[in-house]
Amino acid sequence: MSSVIASARFSVLDRSRTREGHTGAEALRDTVRLAREAERLGYHRFWVSEHHGVPGVAGSAPTVLAAAVAGATRTIRVGTGGVMLPNHRPLVVAEQFGVLESLFPGRIDMGLGRSVGFTDGVRRALGRGKDDAGDFAGQLQELLGWFRGTSPTGVHARPAEGLTVPPFVLAMGEGARIAAEAGLPMVIGDLRDRERMRRGIDLYRARFRPSPWAAEPYVVVSGTVAVAATPEEARRLLIPEAWSMAYSRTHGTFPPLPPAERVEALTMTAREREFYESGLTGHIAGTEEQVADELEELLKETNAAEILVTTSTHDRPALLDSYRRLAAIVHQGRAAG
Repeated sequence: MSSVIASARFSVLDRSRTREGHTGAEALRDTVRLAREAERLGYHRFWVSEHHGVPGVAGSAPTVLAAAVAGATRTIRVGTGGVMLPNHRPLVVAEQFGVLESLFPGRIDMGLGRSVGFTDGVRRALGRGKDDAGDFAGQLQELLGWFRGTSPTGVHARPAEGLTVPPFVLAMGEGARIAAEAGLPMVIGDLRDRERMRRGIDLYRARFRPSPWAAEPYVVVSGTVAVAATPEEARRLLIPEAWSMAYSRTHGTFPPLPPAERVEALTMTAREREFYESGLTGHIAGTEEQVADELEELLKETNAAEILVTTSTHDRPALLDSYRRLAAIVHQGRAAG
């Protein structure tokens, strides 16, 4: 088994997807249950996300959900992937993470993104516009300043000031440059466009400036990894999300995840079919042996320190089985190493 797999960290980002026939409350409880299982399996961190006004996502308040996850676990690192900084005042974000770190010392991560909402309606409801992401670098510096006590306002963030909560930048496009110039660890996702991902990582490493938060570049690659007994079963794990993404591209809203068998029975328009088939490609999916080979290739290609697995599907037992099989690949690599 590969030494690169043995030396990499593996973590989980769960987006609290709602499923057809199930409630948002169930999705949130599923997230907490998955976190307990991820801890038992030896994953390094468990992150939750921020989405607003999306029928297929229950996770709208990541710091609240992170508190529930941290309270239900004991050792795994817990954080956000991410809090969308343009949606919030940096002082409030600092206070929230200060409370989390005070309650769960040494276990909290602060993953930060620059998205401002999926639709015009959501942005209006948040009191934000598309341009509010333009000053993400400034918002980031203001937020970090609250932890260091450097705000020119004379106000102090309690209990955040003086605490160390590791910040990460979710780098989509411009985020790689911002992460590098701020000297922060970077999370970059899009296994489906490896060339774009490599360009982002190269830019990040070339422009990285050491900071009090990180002495050297730290790259986390995020994406879907599905492991099953057969390639066909692994592909079925991808079907619900592929269809929901195709539906969102053609109807403007991301729906709850449907069962794979319902999607397979659908009659799709040509445009829906195109998005759906595209949504099934580019992920890491297959048997343990196939996935181990692909992970080794990905890690060698990117020299990433960590893989953040973001898999979502309707079939919860199959999802848990996938995470167990992935953990077994990692443990096998470490035992061999």
